[in-house]
Amino acid sequence: MAERRAFAQKISRTVAAEVRKQISGQYSGSPQLLKNLNVVGSISHHTTVPLTEAVDPVDLEEYLITHPLAVDSGPLRDLIEFPPDDIEVVYSPRDCRTLVSAVPEESEMDPHVRDCIRSYTEDWAIVIRKYHKLGTGFNPNTLDKQKERQKGLPKQVFESDEAPDGNSYQDEQDDLKRRSMSIDDTPRGSWACSIFDLKNSLPDALLPNLLDRTPNEEIDRQNDDQRKSNRHKELFALHPSLDEEEPIERLSVPDVPKEHFGQRLLVKCLSLKFEIEIEPIFASLALYDVKEKKKISENFYFDLNSEQMKGLLRPHVPPAAITTLARSAIFSITYPSQDVFLVIKLEKVLQQGDIGECAEPYMIFKEADATKNKEKLEKLRSQADQFCQRLGKYRMPFAWTAIHLMNIVSSAGSLERDSTEVEISTGERKGSWSERRNSSIVGRRSLERTTSGDDACNLTSFRPATLTVTNFFKQEGDRLSDEDLYKFLADMRRPSSVLRRLRPITAQLKIDISPAPENPHYCLTPELLQVKLYPDSRVRPTREILEFPARDVYVPNTTYRNLLYIYPQSLNFANRQGSARNITVKVQFMYGEDPSNAMPVS
Repeated sequence: MAERRAFAQKISRTVAAEVRKQISGQYSGSPQLLKNLNVVGSISHHTTVPLTEAVDPVDLEEYLITHPLAVDSGPLRDLIEFPPDDIEVVYSPRDCRTLVSAVPEESEMDPHVRDCIRSYTEDWAIVIRKYHKLGTGFNPNTLDKQKERQKGLPKQVFESDEAPDGNSYQDEQDDLKRRSMSIDDTPRGSWACSIFDLKNSLPDALLPNLLDRTPNEEIDRQNDDQRKSNRHKELFALHPSLDEEEPIERLSVPDVPKEHFGQRLLVKCLSLKFEIEIEPIFASLALYDVKEKKKISENFYFDLNSEQMKGLLRPHVPPAAITTLARSAIFSITYPSQDVFLVIKLEKVLQQGDIGECAEPYMIFKEADATKNKEKLEKLRSQADQFCQRLGKYRMPFAWTAIHLMNIVSSAGSLERDSTEVEISTGERKGSWSERRNSSIVGRRSLERTTSGDDACNLTSFRPATLTVTNFFKQEGDRLSDEDLYKFLADMRRPSSVLRRLRPITAQLKIDISPAPENPHYCLTPELLQVKLYPDSRVRPTREILEFPARDVYVPNTTYRNLLYIYPQSLNFANRQGSARNITVKVQFMYGEDPSNAMPVS
């Protein structure tokens, strides 16, 4: 006897004739057949043969592996074989967005490293499946196709949606008035009233060919033509698919991998001015997420000092490269939220004394009193010159401020004009935002807004805004860590007296915030490589700032990036006996213990 196949072993051998005979013997054509069938599960002695039996589906892949195909061809061979022309491999060249590739040359590399590097330079191998649409995993009713089908559909307008026309409504009222006056003159139910109704009634439209003899086939054909006229070719495909209880895994065709960018924001630093100008001040920008308590971008350093102030540091600072002269930056935000702040930090040349003592002149001297305090200011400039000559290489924290980014975006997006100038004051009253249009003050109103959810956090369509930051917070010497900064940023979102205890430093920083263009000119990557469309190398560039996403971004790494960011957080000498002054931290990559083994890593 031939061996039964695997999927047929669980099938009952009871033939249909025996089942019919048993059913007919039990019910014998009784009218109660349907009722007995409903309760047959509860009456065990009436059922001796199971009517249905669950059979597991055949594992086609396992069957094909265990049962190799016969050499001879059969009529059903095409049903179990994959088409030979189903898969097509197409090679697409990899696009490089920079003028020079970031990948190093392969001349002096280990074979393993060379293979890893080639994964960033080789062409894309795209697998195309010609018969993908015939599989169960293909869903033809995608969202894009739904929108495409709905483009040619006429808009449905109902009577309830239409506003009544004033003239037609008045004519209808006049007609009713005339009719009511005529009817009142005649007794109700009389012959004259019936004649009046008959004369004022409109005739019904005649039905053409109503009494003609027409074959039934011709009528069916006409009805079929009328149903098909102006009918959408994919009528049922317009309805969205329902949620399936047991959904099938839909395998969509992935896009070609590319470098990941979030919502991009362009920040231009225009000017930085203090009440007194005695020494160079250096500034930096970075994005922070208060909710996640994470720094979500690298630092962007920019220099807005005058040429006179830069001259104080010439003995210590080499001639600046064009890449270090950037004053505009493009920030990328993958997860924009109401908790993102743009933090601005100021630094000055290291000098003797506490931070509070160094910042005191900026809080007591005013620009209007320059003539009155000329001698004191000259003395401060002389001291600053000495510190720049001795310690020009080193910096110390000076002041900071923060801008609630989404408040600026929401307020700028709601204005009527194309450009906005906003003045931000972080002084006596926290969060005082005033709006000025066309450089003229037309009124002050609070723009403190809180928007629930992340739907309103759109950084791609708001109007450009010019911000004027008028006050900075003096940096506290014992609160330099990021944890302290997160507490201050959280207090800026709600009324609190914590920030009021911080002494402000009067200054004026002007910056522009706008959505970044898709292909900006004169742009540098985080590796300081020139992006394409860079006509002149002598033009001041725009820096792309690398993002540190608040949460993981699940995209393939398609760009070669050889960057390592090191931010020393703190240095504690509390347990050390004696004084610890002028401590500097130097970070170097070494390939040996000798000082000459320092690697030229910038």
